[in-house]
Amino acid sequence: MSRAASLREKHDGALDDRGSVRLWLRLLTCTTVIEKRLKRRFADQYGVTLPRFDVMAALDRHPEGMTMGQLSQALLVSNGNVTGVVQVLVRDRYVSLAPSPTDGRSSVARLTQLGRECFAGLAEAHHEWIEAMLAGLDREERGQLHQLLGVLKDSLAAEGGEE
Repeated sequence: MSRAASLREKHDGALDDRGSVRLWLRLLTCTTVIEKRLKRRFADQYGVTLPRFDVMAALDRHPEGMTMGQLSQALLVSNGNVTGVVQVLVRDRYVSLAPSPTDGRSSVARLTQLGRECFAGLAEAHHEWIEAMLAGLDREERGQLHQLLGVLKDSLAAEGGEE
């Protein structure tokens, strides 16, 4: 049995004629496997958690800085979760905090030079790992999957559930 075939899905992907549930379970399986591999590789090779990488990635995309509220909104996590991660990044000198010029109650987080340098290496490794994990899909298949997941994302937004 090939390594790819050895990944088990919840309920072995067999739930009678409930195609939507089987599709959801397949998406969940793929997402879970990728996330676990990324977590393990970041921890083993860099001593970094995936949430720290995620915060650094968001700050890298916003060099002007982001408030805790903006970070939590961008990452779809609570303010408390973001604050704890940012505090660790500040302690390690990867992120700086400054008072918001427009709201005295908020702080703006930015990557430091050390943080930008660290993130550049993490981002390169992340890119290589994702490329390797998706190597079984050719360029056209990746494009099709991306397009279809965009349709799903729009459907979820239209359904209007709570996050």
